[in-house]
Amino acid sequence: MSISAGDTLPEATLSRMGAEGVETVTLSDRLKGRKVVIFGIPGAFSGTCQVEHVPSFIRTKDALAEKGVEEIICIAVNDPFVMKAFAEVTGADEAGLTMLCDADSAFSKAIGMELTVPAIGFFSRSKRYAMLVEDGTVTRFLPEQTRGCETSAGEALLAAM
Repeated sequence: MSISAGDTLPEATLSRMGAEGVETVTLSDRLKGRKVVIFGIPGAFSGTCQVEHVPSFIRTKDALAEKGVEEIICIAVNDPFVMKAFAEVTGADEAGLTMLCDADSAFSKAIGMELTVPAIGFFSRSKRYAMLVEDGTVTRFLPEQTRGCETSAGEALLAAM
């Protein structure tokens, strides 16, 4: 069963590429006392993730900030090196989005959003979703219902707020 509005996010240790190399990020520390958007993607450089999902949050970043969102976090089952390159290519780094890695898919599994599609080489990835989190509690949860990026796009989350 997947996480839903009203649930507290589980503890998660993620990673990212920092100025000094790979850094560990404790998600609960990042969320404490803050209003944050988290969106999950199946994989960096995959078609919909690169040309639709990440750009939707770049487009809506300012409007989300006007509604009190302090940070937009993208989580993918990739390594920090790939996510750094993905952030540069998509413009997510320049836009100020935070790119975090769920390298072993522990977080994706814990929130019930694990995805496996052997035909395209996706094993233990993440389903596509977007959520609004306030002080660690999910207040809006939009799991993607299609193969594209409609339900979980930045614009959809903005409209749901």
